[in-house]
Amino acid sequence: MDAERRFRAHVLQERGGQQDVIRTGLADSIWTDLYHHTLTASWSEFIGWAVLLYLSTNLVFALLYRITSANITGVPDHNLLDLFFFSVQTLSTVGYGVMAPVGRVANTIVSVEALGGMMINALATGAVFARFSRPRARIIFSRQAVISSENNTPALCIRIANCRKSMVLSLDVELALSRLVMGENSHPVRRFIPMTLLQSHVPVLRFAFVLAHVIDEQSPLYGRTASELETDEAEIVVTVTGTDEATGQGVLARTAYSFDRVLHDHRFVDIIDVRPDGGLAVDYARFHDIEQETARQS
Repeated sequence: MDAERRFRAHVLQERGGQQDVIRTGLADSIWTDLYHHTLTASWSEFIGWAVLLYLSTNLVFALLYRITSANITGVPDHNLLDLFFFSVQTLSTVGYGVMAPVGRVANTIVSVEALGGMMINALATGAVFARFSRPRARIIFSRQAVISSENNTPALCIRIANCRKSMVLSLDVELALSRLVMGENSHPVRRFIPMTLLQSHVPVLRFAFVLAHVIDEQSPLYGRTASELETDEAEIVVTVTGTDEATGQGVLARTAYSFDRVLHDHRFVDIIDVRPDGGLAVDYARFHDIEQETARQS
């Protein structure tokens, strides 16, 4: 029973994604890999931490000016709020001229803050630029996978599409059947079985493309029933890598399909039409639409 409980818990962690997994026993923290955390944090988290760092840094220097009784013209009574605004001007190197340091103590603190301000501004600018310039694939996957039986040969099909005007070049696709099985000592083990595609390399992805895996004797799905796949907590994992033509940067995308998202005897509807002038029209609103094969054949 304990092995089964750990087995089910492991399944939930696999499906929950990276954010639902609590990792212990690692020395990793936000400070040991700050650049990666800066890139992977959400925009709300990134802006929140940036504002908090900005306010706390200026508050620390404002308190330092007040504790040392640094002579700042325009702030005769060492008002904390005025000192905070003076710190903002110093940290950002704006310096409007209304408030200015006088004496060695004040100028020493200002020198330290000005140096730190240049470094903080440079790092913040670099982090924002890195987040904006990070390559992102605008590749979408169909919400459901289908099993069609053209020419009496069943095939698992998944549709992908490029949402950008620029093409994706040298696209490589990898399909695998992921199964969670009990290994040695009743430990759950995730196994990935490659699934051969009719075409795993696409030289140019301009609009949409249907990935097809023939379910024959060599397929890991051959002869497997839905109940067996459900028992194994099986799912289909898709990974896509390519190069964006406009930027020349590598892009990647991934998704996974549990078998409750796989429909039998269905096919994807056509989304590419020919306009009266001979051009092409791609209707992405129908990208996820499917239809029964019997309905189309009739």
